Amino acid sequence: HVQLVESGGGPVQAGGSLKLSCKASGDNKGFSRDCMAWFRQPLGKKREAIAGIDNDGTTHYAHSVKGRFTISKDNGKKILYLEMNNLQPDDTATYYCASDPTLGWVDPDLEEQDETDFAHWGPGTQVTVS
Repeated sequence: HVQLVESGGGPVQAGGSLKLSCKASGDNKGFSRDCMAWFRQPLGKKREAIAGIDNDGTTHYAHSVKGRFTISKDNGKKILYLEMNNLQPDDTATYYCASDPTLGWVDPDLEEQDETDFAHWGPGTQVTVS
């Protein structure tokens, strides 16, 4: 059983920065090879993929966050990160991390990434930008 837990969310002023973490635990010996992604869901809207990292470390970003957000992994600590800069009110959402041991790569067009491709999810962390 794989568990993912996000942290690092909270309130922030427009133009500010936050760094989210997603700690993996449980039966995920292949963390370094897992395909992982960050999704977000604004209140009342559909959950969308915003950043992904393939099993070879290649990263992908949605147009809405490209140039402002950075996804990275620390395989030794089994932590996925999302560094977010120049945050804007439209970035307000619940942020989720997701992983899958069988999915080799995320859809390079992240707007088309199907969330059902990911087997494991965290409970989410709220980011509020004002």
